[in-house]
Parts: sequence; C-alpha cells; structure tokens
Amino acid sequence: MILDQADDIEVVATGPDGGAAVRIAREVRPDVMLIDIRMPILDGIAATEQISADLPQPGRVPASPGRSAPQAPRIIILTTFELDEYVFQALRAGVSGFLLKRTEPQRLVEAIRVVAQGEALLSPSVTRRLIDEFSRRPASGAGGDVSERLAGLTEREREVLLCIARGLSNQELAEQLFIADNTVKTHVKRILTKLGARDRAQAIVIAYESGLMS
Repeated sequence: MILDQADDIEVVATGPDGGAAVRIAREVRPDVMLIDIRMPILDGIAATEQISADLPQPGRVPASPGRSAPQAPRIIILTTFELDEYVFQALRAGVSGFLLKRTEPQRLVEAIRVVAQGEALLSPSVTRRLIDEFSRRPASGAGGDVSERLAGLTEREREVLLCIARGLSNQELAEQLFIADNTVKTHVKRILTKLGARDRAQAIVIAYESGLMS
C-alpha cells in the first residue's frame, strides 16, 4: 500500500518465503527487492546469498552486444530485528540496504529510490551499532589482496572511504571535505572500482574488516 502510492515505483511481485524470493529474482528480475530476515524455506540472508550467486551484481558483468546482461536485484533487508550479527551477515551476503520495519513510510520509499540508483543505505541506528561493534574487534586480517587494493587508494580516496564507513551521505561528505557533489561521486566510483566493491555497503565492510577504521 505504501509503495503503490509512489508514482515512480511499481510492485511487480510478492512472495511468502525465501524460496519464492529466489524464484522472483530469477524470473522477474526486479530492480530492488525488500526481503525479511526471518522467512520459511530460506531466511533472508540465505536467499540473498543465493540471489547474488545466481545473477551477476549490477555493473559487474558487461552485456553481450545487443543484449542486456541479467543482473541481480539490489536488496534491502527489512526486519524488526536489530541484532548485530544479522547486520554483519546481511552485508557480507550482498545486501545494499538494511532498514527496520519501524522505519517511517516515506523513509522506506526514499530508501528504495536511493538503492535503485546504486547507493547503499543503512538506518542510523544500524550504522552506529556497526561502528561500535567493529571498534571493539581486532582487525580480521583481510588478506594481502584487500591490503593491496587499499594501498591503491589515494589519500583523498581514503578520506572519502572513512566518511562512507561512518555512514555519511554524499551531501554530508561534500560538506565535511569541502568538495563538490560531483567530485564526491567521482571519488566514490573510483573507490568502489579499486576495492572491487559492489556498492557502499560492501566498501564499509572492507573498511572495517581490514582495520582501516581502527
């Protein structure tokens, strides 16, 4: 009912469980999916992992001449649960957004628009818990590959990545670093390319697990 009121959003399918979510992703290929954490058949994280494995991530696989490459939808986890482990598992599984069901309707609509444009989105409370948890953890030893990718970032790109990991939006990032919005977008695009990250959510995981945020 909430989404039907938005002129630029069309609900193309719904399903009762995680198995249906995987089938919808394969057959309907929506741009964005809202998936609950706790569902029958497959939970939200397992469904996300299966969807990500079945279809290439947006922007990662070029289309064949004259044809559009099938791509995995961008996934927002929508749940009543705010447990840390759900957040970590969901981000690693490949979600682009994580919102609580108590999120205001307009915020949900805006979240779908943001994720559809290729951004990642976490609720402020989830971002705070992510930061608090990783600040207590030792670096996980991200491995030489990740270290090499981080080493490839310029000093400014590292600054931008740190801001992304703190949950700043592009506008907030531009204000803090005194740079233009278009410059921010350029930096973010280059960071994702150098890190081999699908979107900001994956970049955040890399930043924390590599120890960059310690």
